[in-house]
Amino acid sequence: MLLAGACGGGGSKTKATAQTGSSTTAAPTTTAPPTVPSPITGLPVDPTVVGRPVVSVKVDNGPDGRPQAGLDKTDLMVEEKVEGGVTRFISVFQSQDADLIGPIRSVRTTDANIVAAFGGVFVFSGGAGIAVKRIQGAPVKLVSEQENGADPFIYPPGKRRPYMTYSSTQKLRKAGGASPKELSPFFSFLAEGEEFAPAGVAPATKATVGFGGNTTATFDWDAASRTWLRSTNGVPHTLQDGSRLAFTNVILQSVPYRGVGYLDASKTAVDEAVVVGTGDAVVLVDGKQVKARWTKSSPAELTRYTDSAGNPIKLLPGRTLVVLPPTSASISIS
Repeated sequence: MLLAGACGGGGSKTKATAQTGSSTTAAPTTTAPPTVPSPITGLPVDPTVVGRPVVSVKVDNGPDGRPQAGLDKTDLMVEEKVEGGVTRFISVFQSQDADLIGPIRSVRTTDANIVAAFGGVFVFSGGAGIAVKRIQGAPVKLVSEQENGADPFIYPPGKRRPYMTYSSTQKLRKAGGASPKELSPFFSFLAEGEEFAPAGVAPATKATVGFGGNTTATFDWDAASRTWLRSTNGVPHTLQDGSRLAFTNVILQSVPYRGVGYLDASKTAVDEAVVVGTGDAVVLVDGKQVKARWTKSSPAELTRYTDSAGNPIKLLPGRTLVVLPPTSASISIS
């Protein structure tokens, strides 16, 4: 992530001093390059980064799709339930580039109402007609194998369909052709040294979310790194490069799911998350938890989170994961 001369030569130095009458040479001064807060992470970044288009990528999280590539470079991730209790990620890149992202999978009807607030480029492999039509109505530039062919994508050797579609942020941003856009801050952030202390805050070291069926997500607080370490189905969630999936902030945003009216390739009914409206959430920050309310008034609006006093909840600057479990899901926090 983008964060925020001397002389030598023994005898020649004596000769130079005699000629100039000075025994010292001023050291050159350097000025640190200016930085600005990232609108997504709140961390200091190069000003040239914050205006470039967001690249949001649909990434598999089924058993055959792990380990993934590139997720350690995301600024924000959203985890949604798809059919069969499996989940997928919308991985949002802006402040960092990733040379390999994937496996990239198909769009769902949920996605349009999420990425409409991000703008930029949205990337997926393909999808059912109803889901493709829905995303075509969102204010984003689309990149997919269906429409763009193979050029924007990378196909690593040894991978098989449907888990062989990968790409890079550089290729996807170029293929999408989205215009630069000044983004509003995605979240409220704590100032340096400010404590996470919203109304109703309590300690927390572990959180577990059961999506039903095939996915259980666990987050363990690691005080040394000040991050929540992700495990999936009881196994540490590692990426292709061996790194552990970890986030500074985790938001467990409970949402209703409803049937869309079609079946996937395995003849399983497909649901969509209802992300416009309001509901309950739990926000995990800095080894603490707080019950929250989430509100999103329209697809183009960012989701806002408030505490029991109605005040915006401030996150620590860093990477955030928003998990979208069904309202019926089991959530335990200790």
